[in-house]
Amino acid sequence: MTITPIRALPTAPRLPDRRTRTGWIAPCVVGVIVATTYVVYAAWQWSQFTVKSWDLSIFAQLLDNYARMQPPIVNIKGDGYNLLGDHFHPLLALIAPVYAIAPHAFTLLAVQAVCFAVAAAILTRTATRSLGTVAGGVLIGLAFGFSWGLQYAAEAQFHEIALAVPLLTCSLSALVERRDLATVLWAAPLVFVKEDLGLTVAIIGLLVAYRSRKPLGLWLTVWGVGWFAIAVFIVLPLLNPQGSWAYASNANPLTLLGDPGGLFHPSKGLTLALILVISGGLILRSPIALVLLPTLAWRFLSSNHGYWGPSWHYSAVLMPIVFVALLDAINRGPTARWAWLRSYSRHGAAIAVTAATVLLPTLPLWSLLAPNSWDQPDRADAATTILEAIPAGSSVETDIGLMSYLVDDHDVYWLGNSNPTPDCILIDRIAGGTPHDWGSALEVATRLHPGATYRPIAKHSGYELACQ
Repeated sequence: MTITPIRALPTAPRLPDRRTRTGWIAPCVVGVIVATTYVVYAAWQWSQFTVKSWDLSIFAQLLDNYARMQPPIVNIKGDGYNLLGDHFHPLLALIAPVYAIAPHAFTLLAVQAVCFAVAAAILTRTATRSLGTVAGGVLIGLAFGFSWGLQYAAEAQFHEIALAVPLLTCSLSALVERRDLATVLWAAPLVFVKEDLGLTVAIIGLLVAYRSRKPLGLWLTVWGVGWFAIAVFIVLPLLNPQGSWAYASNANPLTLLGDPGGLFHPSKGLTLALILVISGGLILRSPIALVLLPTLAWRFLSSNHGYWGPSWHYSAVLMPIVFVALLDAINRGPTARWAWLRSYSRHGAAIAVTAATVLLPTLPLWSLLAPNSWDQPDRADAATTILEAIPAGSSVETDIGLMSYLVDDHDVYWLGNSNPTPDCILIDRIAGGTPHDWGSALEVATRLHPGATYRPIAKHSGYELACQ
């Protein structure tokens, strides 16, 4: 007798878990809040004609060339200067399509806001899973999104580390959730954000290798160290006009031996104190805190005191590490030897949120709430008049005063370099950084380009314009 097998009934298609779908609602809300706040802050800075440095203009010139499929030549740094000889950040090319659609310096500020928002959403998701409560996850996500490192980075305007913040958050979130492959895949691109992050990647690889006892983490370490060496010893010297790594002198810790006061400077202590405060000190219980070491080492061993303190953008990459390490430490709380530490760990999230809240009035975003903060600045009309007086498409040699407002549609040079003769020279005698003994814009033009003939075009509230 032949037995006909019974065909298996077709299985119904697997529907998405409702908890998975709804689990992203709170993180997305946090992301929208963070993005909106930082875009508003950027708009406030822009409306106030606040220019922290030449960096925003530099990256705008870089992205303009990438968007036109050209080499990253940034004339602000010097005539024909390839910016990949300054820092190793080829991953910025990913932003080129966005800049091509909206070719404006302000676009980069919005991109940075989105990067911080994506990281905040990811961390909120991780915190919700780790703490087991949506409310706790949201509060931790907001504490991270408005942490001091990200706020100071936003105040300093755009830098390449904006891309590192979501990548680090994704990688370390996967690490704390024991997803090794995801940890490695998210960490690997960090080597293309900035040269020093290769060492950060190497530490992440060692953590993966130690926990998993598999070679995957060691390969990530080799990848990180390898690209750090390639960037510092090959790419940067090859593309730098001086034929060397531009920041080699800053990276020499031996220079601090002659200055013990610099080795133990209070600004370094302030940076460390803020790291401990926003984590309630709990990160000391997490091995993830080791990922902080490469960034803290190059900053604190540098002879450049601008790296030591909490301001500017240098601490933005520390924030994902601190907050994921905090979550890891909270998870380790029940295994602590001492009862007081087990109890303290249970309150880790509340401590971090409280610390972040207390710090808010001292941080840049608080400026939005200051009385009259949105009033038009005294020199706004003068700045607008000067900008309108510059012929469209002309080359301009200028200081940092209005540089970010010129770079979109002019070939801009910084007057501190040796530049080709420009069509116009613009100086801001109040906030541009031009030496006061240089005199008027016409005198500056004569000093820098004695063979050219310039005539005064406009002069308003400290702004001076001279053109050929």
